[in-house]
Amino acid sequence: MAMLDPNLGVPLPEKSYAEACTFNPRNLWSAIDIFCLAHALGWFGKALILRDYWFCWILSVAFELAEYSLAHHLANFAECWWDHWILDVLICNWLGIILGMRTCAYFEVKHYVWRGLRETHGLRHKSSRVIKQLTPRDWTTFEWEGTASFQGYVSVVLLLTVFLAAELNVFYLKALLWMEPDHRFVIARLAAMFVCALPAVREFYQYMHDSRKVVRMGQHAWLLLATVTTELLLIFKWGRGQFPLPFPLLVKICAFVGVVLLLAYPALKFGWPKIESRLDTRSIWSTTSKVE
Repeated sequence: MAMLDPNLGVPLPEKSYAEACTFNPRNLWSAIDIFCLAHALGWFGKALILRDYWFCWILSVAFELAEYSLAHHLANFAECWWDHWILDVLICNWLGIILGMRTCAYFEVKHYVWRGLRETHGLRHKSSRVIKQLTPRDWTTFEWEGTASFQGYVSVVLLLTVFLAAELNVFYLKALLWMEPDHRFVIARLAAMFVCALPAVREFYQYMHDSRKVVRMGQHAWLLLATVTTELLLIFKWGRGQFPLPFPLLVKICAFVGVVLLLAYPALKFGWPKIESRLDTRSIWSTTSKVE
């Protein structure tokens, strides 16, 4: 990496945000920086990708829980409680989600003007016409329906897992490669992931919810999955011995409870009703045979 940027290859000091955690206006104001804008822009982009309020909120809360769980690995994951839940979730993330969903709603009902550019008068109208040429011709709304069917539940859990991995990968990679958060390589990676995720999530959604017309997942979805998997493999390879601290006992217990709940919910929601239905059918058949 130093061949691409001579400034790389130098270890960076670890920065913790879990200092001065008393909740008061002074500490809250001092925590507001350029990364707050980055948070909002990031969630604006995620809302454009996922196009669903509740999915965005679940992902937002899940990422904060992941930061709690991995704070022993990365010092910048250690934040004050109000930094996690007020500044990040309720202000920055919420603002980005709202603006992103409003943008989705705008494109969903947007009227297109099919007049030629020469027939449009005025610099303002011409500029607007050019910009509209770069926007999507149609904008599909997503209804993930994670609790409506087992397939919908699996699709939501899979997509949530991939998104969390993609979110966490960038923090681990910049820590292992000694990059500043605002380094151009980090920004380029985020931009490339956003561009790839837009069509990838749509392809995944259509594959999971319209299997009669879409018989295989699209190439963008496979490319996104391959990219996230490759990043994970590099992190495991380069991270050997870099994170010696074991997971705290509380994190292990919470992870175990979380896995149990993830498995128990679909079993009770989708599996148990089918078992009851089969038992009722057998009971009816046995009663009928006895009467005969």
